Amino acid sequence: MDDLLDFKRYKIGQAAREIGVKTHTLRFWEDEFEEIDPIRTDAGQRLYTEENMEVLREIKRLLYDEGLTIDGAKRKLRTSEQGGLLLEVRDELLAIKRLLSK
Repeated sequence: MDDLLDFKRYKIGQAAREIGVKTHTLRFWEDEFEEIDPIRTDAGQRLYTEENMEVLREIKRLLYDEGLTIDGAKRKLRTSEQGGLLLEVRDELLAIKRLLSK
């Protein structure tokens, strides 16, 4: 079932409705946040992946619910990405340690 989510693509209008913002807001966020990188068709149509949608939901939450500025939201996104990466590295190191201690 999770594999099917990998293939789900949203056109900009669909993505905007799903997130609850206008299409021009998504285009603006795309310019402001490097984390948003929709696929472009040959005709130039934006197609948002489920991963893009998760990032868009988080940006909306940071801006609308937490009341952060664009710069504040950028910093928070980068910090959470780095934290996630550090947790992945930590988990891998602990797995290696367990293997070595056997």
